[in-house]
Amino acid sequence: MLQQLINVVGPVLACIALGWAWAWTERPFDTRGVAELVTLVGAPCLVFYTLLNIELDGGLLVHLGLATLVLLVAFSMVSVVVLRLAGLDVRTYVPPLIFPNIGNIGLPLCLFAFGQQGLALGVVIFAVMMGFNFTVGIWLYSGSRSPMPLLKSPLIHAVWIAAVILWQDWHVPVAVMETTRLLGEFTIPVMMLTLGVSLARMRVTRLLPAVLLSLLRIAMGVVLGWLVAELFGLQGTARSVFILQAAMPVAVFAYLFAVRYQRSPEEMAGLVVVSTVISLATLPLLLLWLMP
Repeated sequence: MLQQLINVVGPVLACIALGWAWAWTERPFDTRGVAELVTLVGAPCLVFYTLLNIELDGGLLVHLGLATLVLLVAFSMVSVVVLRLAGLDVRTYVPPLIFPNIGNIGLPLCLFAFGQQGLALGVVIFAVMMGFNFTVGIWLYSGSRSPMPLLKSPLIHAVWIAAVILWQDWHVPVAVMETTRLLGEFTIPVMMLTLGVSLARMRVTRLLPAVLLSLLRIAMGVVLGWLVAELFGLQGTARSVFILQAAMPVAVFAYLFAVRYQRSPEEMAGLVVVSTVISLATLPLLLLWLMP
């Protein structure tokens, strides 16, 4: 089991460490530009190809998507209550608590721990959460309720186009599948490298609140992930992937959005760094529980 755990966690840590070393040596790396490349090109291609290439029951995918929506609502409710009791600004701190790092860390762990099936299930959760992120997350940070960020998201279009193709059982030309496969394959390693670079450049301020909120993010993810998985009757790999994705640390997008909309970016950076460091201890333990 220890060797299996090393095989799962080792490649992820190696890629993150390489990104950190790249930034530490002061080599150029356009984090925002790379993040946009992943969001606009890589991730949509990865989602499209994975959903069409892996044979999964359509009912399970819908079931998993609904469970993810319920999980996000549960995250939001608990976060609002805790933040109000703590006297912290809800619009600033809810997004990092409800949006875990399902991409940079979650997807590679799903792949290495549970194979291509795990990646496909993780992609479904990733797509739903990113859709929520580009609507509710932006609404919270900017105050704007415009649906345009969602309508302009290539990731959302990749999901519904893939869903229609699966529903109608249409044949997709090999050239299209190979193109999306090629473009999608760079997504996971680039996301891990970007996380490493981001961690090296961020600075932690107000350590105690960062530690407490990071512990809340991870503990809430495990507990609510398990409860929602039980509620929806998720079994096997679907259950494991669901709980694993729910328990990820704070997403780097929380920091990027905080910078864009000037919502305490220094404190968001601290949350990303501290929660990621804590997850280095919690995720191996979680994988020991979840892996077959």
